[in-house]
Amino acid sequence: MAKLTRTLLTGSALLLALAGCLALTESARAEAEFSAGMTADPAPVEPVGLVPAAWPRAPEAGWAEIFGYPADGGEEATEIGSAALVTEPTPPAARPIPAPAYPVQVNEHVRYYLDRFQTGYRRAITEGRLVRSGRYLPMILDIFKEKGLPEELVFTAMIESGFNPVAVSHAGAKGLWQFMAPTARLYGLRVDRWLDERLDPEKSTVAAANYLRDLYSVFGSWDLAQAAYNAGEVRVQRAIQSSGTRDFWVLHRRSPHLLPETKNFVPAVHAATLIGREPEQYGFIVVPEEPVRYDVVTVPKGSRLVRLAGLSGVALADLEQLNPELWQKQTPPDAPYELKVPVGSAATMQAAVERDTAPRRIAPPSRAGVHVVQAGDTIWRIAQQYGVSATQLVRWNGLERPDRIFPGERLRVAAS
Repeated sequence: MAKLTRTLLTGSALLLALAGCLALTESARAEAEFSAGMTADPAPVEPVGLVPAAWPRAPEAGWAEIFGYPADGGEEATEIGSAALVTEPTPPAARPIPAPAYPVQVNEHVRYYLDRFQTGYRRAITEGRLVRSGRYLPMILDIFKEKGLPEELVFTAMIESGFNPVAVSHAGAKGLWQFMAPTARLYGLRVDRWLDERLDPEKSTVAAANYLRDLYSVFGSWDLAQAAYNAGEVRVQRAIQSSGTRDFWVLHRRSPHLLPETKNFVPAVHAATLIGREPEQYGFIVVPEEPVRYDVVTVPKGSRLVRLAGLSGVALADLEQLNPELWQKQTPPDAPYELKVPVGSAATMQAAVERDTAPRRIAPPSRAGVHVVQAGDTIWRIAQQYGVSATQLVRWNGLERPDRIFPGERLRVAAS
């Protein structure tokens, strides 16, 4: 059984050097949830946060519901390049390295979100999310660096999901990067009855990096790339064609093709970036959570998490939290699976899996008062078969773990 130790932090120096990025990350999402409109100040209710690994998950409010700021008027920004539609992912070898610069604008729309991220109950939510961002930010930064993307793009995930790896929107978008299923599949993520890799933080980040890079190569601007990430390439293309400009901030003011949700998405990311560059200037002093760390063990196809937990002693809740992409709480039936397990538990899990899959000597037929365990047997089923209680079976056989019995074992089923 293969074992691999993985850490979503590939260098603590990255996290320290980009502490500003951390501060920003949370602010953006916090603002996304706080803002219900210009005139109404909603009650200070924290939106859906880190959802426990339980199915189904409650959907979160979408941008159209949480960003009610009217997009009328704005300041012009720089001109951008041409725009053709993305119809399929560009092969990795053919993808041009995008320009590293991410020019941040400071205009009335950006200032609006700068203010909201810092004031009232939203500030506390922002700080709380900055803390959570530490779990995934180092991993995202590494992948973006590998793909040649600017660091500031990490705040796209802040706005999309608030760094909640199991976030679900009302529209059905899921994960850190809020992929819809068709786009997720287009970018190599498996989405079926067994797996939803949109909920895998690392795999979905690779897909998001490729998608953002392709959008940049199409539109020539990170503002338009982010707008297309939010609204889709077709809608942004229509806005460009109808307005006669490739300047996002002019489209923001003029185009009826861009929904308010999209018009507010980009300035919120800009505001988050400004805070992230100098968090202390905005009064954010945050100690981020430790990056997620785990070991990886190859387990047989069709392995149920509850059985793996019983065999190894690893808490079922930990397996569910580390593997939220397993919708059925079971690995797919078509191939072995690389299961994420808590750091330090790989050897125990691997040994348990090997014991479970090793050939077993078949016990001779049972004699009176003895039961030979068959596949599918449980202590409770055996007790019912012989008219005794499960507690008696556990006591007579000295079972410390009643959930760990195996085919071929012989159990006393009667008092001596």
